[in-house]
Amino acid sequence: MQKLLFIILTFFFCGSVLAQPAAKDSSWKRQYRETPARINNLVHTKLEVIPDFSKSYLYGKAWITLKPHFYPTDSLTLDAKGMEFKKVAVQKGSQLIPVTYDYNDWELRIKLDKTYKATDSYTIFIDYTAKPDEFEAKYERSGMLGIKGMYFINPTGEEKNKPTQVWTQGETESNSAWFPTIDKSNQRCTQELSVTVNNKYTTLSNGKLVSQKKY
Repeated sequence: MQKLLFIILTFFFCGSVLAQPAAKDSSWKRQYRETPARINNLVHTKLEVIPDFSKSYLYGKAWITLKPHFYPTDSLTLDAKGMEFKKVAVQKGSQLIPVTYDYNDWELRIKLDKTYKATDSYTIFIDYTAKPDEFEAKYERSGMLGIKGMYFINPTGEEKNKPTQVWTQGETESNSAWFPTIDKSNQRCTQELSVTVNNKYTTLSNGKLVSQKKY
């Protein structure tokens, strides 16, 4: 009886040793990953966009309403990847007040028309062209998923057995390849989107469908 018990315990002990998992790499725990600083907060974004399938471009107009997060500020930095800008202005009622800005192909740094307090809100109007394919070709990085945010599939219809379509993928910070925004996961806002396409196409989005019009 004693011999049998010894064998069983020995088998259990050996099995426990074999089942121990390999040591895991915990070096990531020593990396400091700060939350993105919040100088301005998104409140609402209104977009009117027209995809150009012949060039894989997106022509857009954006009305972005913001508020200073806490401290007064006279500047705004938006993420905007690979875009061209026709107009950047602060909207006051029906009036557009042009503002100065700097752009480095990744960020749009805007000098506001005045200093805004945390109790104030303001709306920036931007007339722009997004070029996601050209941006990806210029800055393609190995292993980076979704760098261009918007994908044109068979845009000119050359592949007869493949449908022509365009779709977006915003995680984690790729929405700013097709519209200017504060592209950080700690930002939240309401949004409305208007898309103009040829009648042969169908548009789909999440949210509530307000209207559809044919021209």
